[in-house]
Amino acid sequence: MAKKKKRLTSQQEFDIMKLVLDKLLWLGFIIMGFGMYKMAESGVFLNGIWYIVAGAILLILFIIFMVKEYEMLK
Repeated sequence: MAKKKKRLTSQQEFDIMKLVLDKLLWLGFIIMGFGMYKMAESGVFLNGIWYIVAGAILLILFIIFMVKEYEMLK
């Protein structure tokens, strides 16, 4: 006997997506904050700028993913 899979409602899918994206966006801001800490700690601009750029790229990728996912749900 095969078990029937339960299907999520669109509201439940959206809530799960919000939780996941929230955690990933926090990760991007933490990476950028670490870059600011590295710049303040060493006093050299280039020591932390790479972390800030990486965090910004991560945030932009998540925004693109979120827009594509939102358009698919419409």
